[in-house]
Amino acid sequence: MWGLVRLLLAWLGGWGCMGRLAAPARAWAGSRGHPGPALLRTRRSWVWNQFFVIEEYAGPEPVLIGKLHSDVDRGEGRTKYLLTGEGAGTVFVIDEATGNIHVTKSLDREEKAQYVLLAQAVDRASNRPLEPPSEFIIKVQDINDNPPIFPLGPYHATVPEMSNVGTSVIQVTAHDADDPSYGNSAKLVYTVLDGLPFFSVDPQTGVVRTAIPNMDRETQEEFLVVIQAKDMGGHMGGLSGSTTVTVTLSDVNDNPPKFPQSLYQFSVVETAGPGTLVGRLRAQDPDLGDNALMAYSILDGEGSEAFSISTDSQGRDGLLTVRKPLDFESRRSYAFRVEATNTLIDPAYLRRGPFKDVASVRVVVQDAPEPPAFTQAAYHLTVPENKAPGTLVGQISAADLDSPASPIRYSILPHSDPERCFSIQPEEGTIHTAAPLDREARVWHNLTVLATELGWSWEPERGWVPPLVAKWSTPTAPPQISPVGSPVGIPQDSSAQASRVQVTIQTLDENDNAPQLAEPYDTFVCDSAAPGQLIQVIRALDRDEVGNSSHVSFQGPLGPDANFTVRDNRDGSASLLLPSRPAPPRQAPYLVPIELWDWGQPALSSTATVTVSVCRCQPDGSVASCWPEAHLSAAGLSTGALLAIITCVGALLALVVLFVALRRQKQEALMVLEEEDVRENIITYDDEGGGEEDTEAFDITALQNPDGAAPQAPGPPARRDVLPRARVSRQPRPPGPADVAQLLVLRLREADEDPSVPPYDSVQVYGYEGRGSSCGSLSSLGSGSEAGGVPGPAEPLDDWGPLFRTLAELYGAKEPPAP
Repeated sequence: MWGLVRLLLAWLGGWGCMGRLAAPARAWAGSRGHPGPALLRTRRSWVWNQFFVIEEYAGPEPVLIGKLHSDVDRGEGRTKYLLTGEGAGTVFVIDEATGNIHVTKSLDREEKAQYVLLAQAVDRASNRPLEPPSEFIIKVQDINDNPPIFPLGPYHATVPEMSNVGTSVIQVTAHDADDPSYGNSAKLVYTVLDGLPFFSVDPQTGVVRTAIPNMDRETQEEFLVVIQAKDMGGHMGGLSGSTTVTVTLSDVNDNPPKFPQSLYQFSVVETAGPGTLVGRLRAQDPDLGDNALMAYSILDGEGSEAFSISTDSQGRDGLLTVRKPLDFESRRSYAFRVEATNTLIDPAYLRRGPFKDVASVRVVVQDAPEPPAFTQAAYHLTVPENKAPGTLVGQISAADLDSPASPIRYSILPHSDPERCFSIQPEEGTIHTAAPLDREARVWHNLTVLATELGWSWEPERGWVPPLVAKWSTPTAPPQISPVGSPVGIPQDSSAQASRVQVTIQTLDENDNAPQLAEPYDTFVCDSAAPGQLIQVIRALDRDEVGNSSHVSFQGPLGPDANFTVRDNRDGSASLLLPSRPAPPRQAPYLVPIELWDWGQPALSSTATVTVSVCRCQPDGSVASCWPEAHLSAAGLSTGALLAIITCVGALLALVVLFVALRRQKQEALMVLEEEDVRENIITYDDEGGGEEDTEAFDITALQNPDGAAPQAPGPPARRDVLPRARVSRQPRPPGPADVAQLLVLRLREADEDPSVPPYDSVQVYGYEGRGSSCGSLSSLGSGSEAGGVPGPAEPLDDWGPLFRTLAELYGAKEPPAP
């Protein structure tokens, strides 16, 4: 069986594509050992064909795919065939003697479609080329071994609802790895496996289209279509692959809005203010997004006057709100129609319209306990100033709209009249003055008047009090007050209602203030001034409202002895002039009396004084000398300048005193330190020794000679808490012990009892090493009482002064002998 297959493959290779390639042979003319000029060849010596091998073929032995032969080969066995190139020696092998080419393993065309190799015939003995190398191709012949695949699947597509038949949805593309140029292995055909009858697919291009008209999104929004691609042109035995296409119908505005009910009923309390929500209306629209947005409107006129309707933030609901205040007593219900319309309408679907709907709405106004209503929104009253308490200012009036016969009580909120200038009659609402008013102190008074049903009223002393006509068995809560900001703590179910109104009371002016000078006048005049010279312009001020706009008259001193003249300018001012006879200089300034009066009803007058100093002036008019009052004014040295100078001088004096005090304190501190006990001083010695080679600093022989130590002087030890009064002379040192340790003890005792050295413990280093440290402790703390373990005489505490008298009495007494 395998032999027949090999013969078939050899036959196919031999008759595949025959052809001869002509190549020049000049370079090979002398290659066979024949001398002479080179000869040209007109034909090729190779006799071979293009080879083919079927992919995916696998047999037990290498498969013969063709044979190479050259006319140089005479069958003598001298020719050797060589094969190089792609796959030579591994995939393809050649018989060196016969030129037969075999394939050794299964090939895959999708991995490599062809192999380019190089064949050559050489002399077997010398390996000398007998022919030039020639290139040939081995092609892998395709078989249908790859099914179609969809590299971009699964697919998702969107198509508008209500689309016409044949509307393109999406194009799917499958890929077949087989050779499209050989047979039908890569020829694909597309079919719909699932999704009929809604969608179809073009068999050649793979374009998916709608197959039925008027697909409604509201009925079915999503479809799953399965598309199959089959090779071999769709014939039997072909391989196939499939993919899914999810088709979503997008929304279009093909549904008009529709109210679920034809009549809507709402109720609203009459006290609801403008903007209060009455209810919601929603027209149903199965469309989505912008296609479902709606606008609402009121069709009837009477409804649009009292109510308004708008669309919510989502664009779906209609919000019915109060447009103007409602009144149950005047109208108890409203009936009107509301229309809902799509805001976006597609002209392509107008045939499915109209895209609007109408519903009826009825709103019932409910009665509510209302606070009393004032006859005016605000009151403006006037009252003259200086009127006696109890003067009538005006009247406030309010009525209960729910029950006109209900009594109303009036009161003034205390925070609006903190000075208690007014009072109101609780039943009638008349306002009276409670204290005299002064326009110059306060012109306007803003009161808040409270009107309460059922006789409730506010009294500053008692707070909320019940009505006078009713009988109260139990305490009742005070009335509820409107608007916000009124007293709190009132039950919401209280039947009492209250409202308030602003009452502005203007205090009218009366002529009750005499005119006065606008400012204190203190001026001067030169002693050389000419008669009639202007000294000062004087202005008047009238605090009354009428007086400020009326004429104020001035009159100065009269008579021939008057030193100055006052001329009325008739514009609220007067001129102070020097008379024909100048005023003689004097030390004290002149006090010029001026009388002022207005022209009110009744006319009021007052007398003011102007201070005038007579000074000596320079030729240029500047003051040369004057009395203290005028001199200071003319020189421009004001009180502030004097205060500044005095402040600077005082600061300098304070600095001097502080400096002297600090110096004195420093000197006292030094004196105290000198008189204090030396034990509180820190004495530092910065002397440095010269080391062992320094023989001048101390007597080294004294340490080396133990016999030079002096015994302890007889008598009590010296005081260490006070300075020594006299220097005690050193006693000659008698011969001491021969041991150096005993010498150190003696030297330590001498240092402790020497009054000429500072009385504090010092560290003394001795370069001596004793025998087994028999010297004991070298500390001077215990050397005053013991030396070498032998007790010494006790130091008397009586010599320590009065500060240690109590201590001497406690510890200085001798202990009684033991029995």
